Amino acid sequence: MSKKRALISVTDKTGVVDFAKELSSLGYQIVSTGNTFRVLKEQVENVIQIDDVTKFPEILDGRVKTLNPMIHGGILYKRDNKDHVDTIREHNIEPIDIVVVNLYDFEGTLKAGKNHDEIIENIDIGGPSMIRSAAKNYKDVAVVVDINDYGYIIDKLKKDDLTVADRKNLAYKAFSTTGRYDSLISNYFAEEVGDKYPNILNMSFQREHKLRYGENPHQNGLLYSDSSAKNPILNYEQLNGKEISYNNLNDLHGCLEVMREFKDSDEIVAVAIKHANSCGVGLGKNPFEAYTKCYEADPVSIFGGIVGITSTVDKATAEKLHEIFLEIVVAYDYESEALEILNQKKNLRVLKIDKIEDSLQPFEMKYLDGKLLVQDKNDVLFEKMEVVTEVKPSDRELKDMEFAMKIAKNLKSNAIAVVKDGQTLALGCGQTSRIWALKNALENNNEKDFTGAVLASDAYFPFDDCVALAHEYGITSVVQPGGSIRDKDSIEACDKYKMSMVFTGIRHFKH
Repeated sequence: MSKKRALISVTDKTGVVDFAKELSSLGYQIVSTGNTFRVLKEQVENVIQIDDVTKFPEILDGRVKTLNPMIHGGILYKRDNKDHVDTIREHNIEPIDIVVVNLYDFEGTLKAGKNHDEIIENIDIGGPSMIRSAAKNYKDVAVVVDINDYGYIIDKLKKDDLTVADRKNLAYKAFSTTGRYDSLISNYFAEEVGDKYPNILNMSFQREHKLRYGENPHQNGLLYSDSSAKNPILNYEQLNGKEISYNNLNDLHGCLEVMREFKDSDEIVAVAIKHANSCGVGLGKNPFEAYTKCYEADPVSIFGGIVGITSTVDKATAEKLHEIFLEIVVAYDYESEALEILNQKKNLRVLKIDKIEDSLQPFEMKYLDGKLLVQDKNDVLFEKMEVVTEVKPSDRELKDMEFAMKIAKNLKSNAIAVVKDGQTLALGCGQTSRIWALKNALENNNEKDFTGAVLASDAYFPFDDCVALAHEYGITSVVQPGGSIRDKDSIEACDKYKMSMVFTGIRHFKH
């Protein structure tokens, strides 16, 4: 049993011919399967078909070809175990020293929208079995699952320097590969049977790249992606600027979530974000009007923030964006002149996204030190629009109520949004008291005219103090979920001040 053998069975055949040639030149006999054998046999010496090892043909349309003791015995036996060696000799099993496998493209089949039968046929059985066998016996067998490792493996073999540590790293990559593969299959079947909240939640994230740092410079930061995610909102094309940071990505997600609220709007929305919260939002008939209203909503906080626009950015809008320091501008597209203007700032990250659609993710999650919180996405704005006061809101106020609640919904609780004519006038968020959120919003913008404005709250008013304060500033209409045992107090205060109030029946806490 002195012959060296490498088993090669790959779906992605990139570089496999050259790799096999190198192995052959190093004295390895190549054992191969199906299409891989057909590719190698014409160009590589010392290649045999798997049937020559198993003495059994591939059957069931290739479903069974490597599930054989002549294969797995040659992979799994311990070279330093006398009983194992004797057993191998007794059954005339040849050792297999290298296993080179990449799997059926199950993920690609899913993304291509193939039918169920085609998807099932692209579930690899023999491949994962060989990978796992080789990885389990890593001290004696090198398992290769990544085409990018071919050159590294050959260099090591030529120097006779493929160490146990190297093999352990290859095994680690191998088990990571099969684990991810199985999670994709598990999630597919969960969707097929309609199990939205499975007892075992299999998720697999692949590292995209390391970030400069995390929220703070002393923290490492990395970006991972879930390849099974459907229509992820953070898909973008970067047209200019330096690397996206951890905080940028978090803020960008907040920006896109607000933009998504207006995906079906006839008007364009411009959103300014700071620390994942809106600091200004404006609706307009064109991008210039929308951004101007967004900027004027809070020209101080927007500095160093992110701006998103649900439109193509034109020259006039780009010139106005160029006037201040921004971290990111994100939009559906850019006129060529607009892009030239924005690109003058070499560090400004200019991002292009596809038109935002509904979220297709089944739920949202928070990882809490070993525990995972899972909930439905908050994709309901109103349950009802119940007028609970003597004064009825005008059509303009009703329109602003919807606008305001879309903003409040995406602010950290406790959240307050004061708006008028499709423009935010004052925003309060992240306070432990609702009246504090309102006070901060109004007092920080006390130079503005709030006459006729609408106030939206993400949750009910426990007291009538918010209504009283709103009245002092000239606010005439309130929209809130309702549901407090003291709703009557707020309703009576509105009636006293000739204000209108609408209950929506839906709370929008965000923590």
